[in-house]
Amino acid sequence: GPVVGGWYKILDRLIPGSTKVVAVKKMLLDQGAFAPCFLGCFLAVTGAMNGLSAQENWSKIQQDYTDALLTNYCIWPPVQIANFYFVPLQHRLAVVQCVAIVWNCYLSWKANRM
Repeated sequence: GPVVGGWYKILDRLIPGSTKVVAVKKMLLDQGAFAPCFLGCFLAVTGAMNGLSAQENWSKIQQDYTDALLTNYCIWPPVQIANFYFVPLQHRLAVVQCVAIVWNCYLSWKANRM
């Protein structure tokens, strides 16, 4: 929550406004910069918390990252365009958390599958 909430504040400062073009720009930056980094960090931390060695963790990330990122790109771009266009900043995190319930279940399954 805090990381994503902070990210949305940064996005609003970098790309102010709420037009359709602005929403698409924010989504592209979100999905092009934040999502790949966040996903990699999530998989790395999950592997470490599961007790994987550095080498096992790296292998697991290499195995899961691309598929998880492609799945991310099927789900999040339309959600984020709607979120950035229709939802005021103070409510965006709540919208994302509703979708994230399903997304986090998928990521947990993916990260804990051996």
